[in-house]
Amino acid sequence: MRIINIKNILVTGTMAALVVSCTVGKKYTRTELAIPQQYNNSVQVTGDSILLPWKMFFKDPKLTGLIDKALHKNNDVVNALKTMDQLDLAYKQARHSMMPTVDVSAGANRSWASGNSLNGSLNQQFSGQKYIDDFSATIRLSWEVDIWGKAKMQRESAAADYFSQRENLNALKTRIIVQVAQAYYNLVSLDEQLKIAEKNIELSDRTLQMMNLQFNAGQINSLAIQQSEAQKKTAELLIPLAKQNISVQENALSILCGEYPTQVSRGENLKSMMFENTLSEGIPAELLSRRPDVRAAEFAVISLNSKTGLAKAAMYPSLSLTPQIGVNSSKFNTWFDLPGSLTKTVAANLAMPLLQKKQLSTAYKTAIIEQEKSAVTFKQTVMTAVAEVSDAMAKSKGTSERLALLSQRTQILEKGINDALKLYKNGMATYLDVITAQNNKLQNDLEYINVVQEKLIAEVDLYRALGGGTN
Repeated sequence: MRIINIKNILVTGTMAALVVSCTVGKKYTRTELAIPQQYNNSVQVTGDSILLPWKMFFKDPKLTGLIDKALHKNNDVVNALKTMDQLDLAYKQARHSMMPTVDVSAGANRSWASGNSLNGSLNQQFSGQKYIDDFSATIRLSWEVDIWGKAKMQRESAAADYFSQRENLNALKTRIIVQVAQAYYNLVSLDEQLKIAEKNIELSDRTLQMMNLQFNAGQINSLAIQQSEAQKKTAELLIPLAKQNISVQENALSILCGEYPTQVSRGENLKSMMFENTLSEGIPAELLSRRPDVRAAEFAVISLNSKTGLAKAAMYPSLSLTPQIGVNSSKFNTWFDLPGSLTKTVAANLAMPLLQKKQLSTAYKTAIIEQEKSAVTFKQTVMTAVAEVSDAMAKSKGTSERLALLSQRTQILEKGINDALKLYKNGMATYLDVITAQNNKLQNDLEYINVVQEKLIAEVDLYRALGGGTN
């Protein structure tokens, strides 16, 4: 009997695979996005088109400390990092998915055949024993010939999934940065509101003392005292509300930073936190390389494109080669007696799905639909990104204009309070004029702080909308 050369079989099989190999999947091409040339409500700005890292964008050291803590300890970030580890393992596995597998086995077997059977009678006749021994050891190699480019598509899909998750992680970090910054600014804003309420109470106390002197002198009636006390209570009501909101905001910010609720150290002046950096919005097309969520959405399309190719390849034949070599003997002392105990086997298997054809065809059509849906999601993500930049620029511009007007109104109201008190002392204004001036100033100061907070959040939103910076 002629012995088949395993090396020649493997070489021939490899060459045949290279000759007939072809990829059934389509090469990825980006869907038509029709991105506009500029943003709606675009404003003229100057600055570097490359976004600053968050440690340079945010100047408050206490805020940057909180952000750094959140990026390392936030539970959502920790879970996302664990998912990255899983996808890294899947990617490494995909790189070796079509590599040959090697199995090694060894065993010993003793069986007692019936004396009335042919095997039993022959064994007793020739060996004089009632049992049959069988000693074997085998090394088997299995290899599926990659005819349709499955390995490449599996690697592309796994790599796209990995990079998509990495971009999702960057998007998550950007969101955490924004949430911490917004919570921090809200907390400082509440501190400012508390200070305004306390200053207004002091002003109301001085006004009330002056009115009490006039009331004791019979110059005004008790109604003026009641109105002045009511104005003081209006400011006093702000204090427990502000303290309540401060406590709630501190708790939320602590959780964001991956800690149990505790007091949060922060700056004292919200206005001093206004950004000096001027962001350059560039052109909408740059969002494709800046925004991690946009990049993640495109990687999802790339992954599904490869999976569509794999679904199509599943409908075609597969060829596998299984050569094995080993030793086999009926006696232990001749088990590894070479070449007498040597055994060789070469098997080739060609599999073609028949009854599963409809099922595989449905899976392929479903994969195409999933890929098309992902392409639509990618386009929607780009459209949303462009809209978010436009929204953030509109808010930034609007809050700047409102702050300018509020600054002018603040000067007018401060002068109005001083004038009202002077006129009231000289009997040329009523107590209602003083109370109205104080109330207007209180509402104006609260509104000014709220708009400063809106301005800061608008700048942070613009920073995030343009792509942010997680480094």
